Amino acid sequence: MADREALSYEQARDELTSVVKRLEAGGLSLEQSLDLWERGERLAGICAEWLEGARARLTAAMAAHDAAETPADREAKNGETPF
Repeated sequence: MADREALSYEQARDELTSVVKRLEAGGLSLEQSLDLWERGERLAGICAEWLEGARARLTAAMAAHDAAETPADREAKNGETPF
């Protein structure tokens, strides 16, 4: 999505919250409601992309950490002594 580069996760989340509140409040025309709904869908997609990216970064960092771990580190983590 092109908006992902323009909006941080927090900005997209906050705007999505605002969209939901406006839709829940009612009093909008059908066209206004549809426009807001579509914007909300786009914002939800942006949030999902940010979260997927964060999950991938965490997974990669954990894998790199695990790969750098020595057998002694693993034994110590499991409560075993390396000798």
